[in-house]
Amino acid sequence: MGQRLALHQILMTILGSSNVYFQPPATVKMNYPCIVYRRSDIDTAFADDNPYITNKRYQVTVIDANPDSLIPDKVGKLPKCVFDRHFKADNLNHDVYQLYY
Repeated sequence: MGQRLALHQILMTILGSSNVYFQPPATVKMNYPCIVYRRSDIDTAFADDNPYITNKRYQVTVIDANPDSLIPDKVGKLPKCVFDRHFKADNLNHDVYQLYY
């Protein structure tokens, strides 16, 4: 199983449903609560001017109508995960994290 697919499984386990979306197009109708994630960066370490180690960073957004949802806390406990910001849009709460996986 690829790394991204393993991350997808972890996020589905945290959410407790299959409402996990990777880079969804605008035409996808999402069900809430959900987790949306996308690749946002690749951190590269070099040795002798050549790429030695690469770490993919994902932006993970928990979207839930419940402002007291426990889902963001569970995502925030993942290794190499940091909270980025919170915002509300369309009466839904968005908690955004940056996660290296």
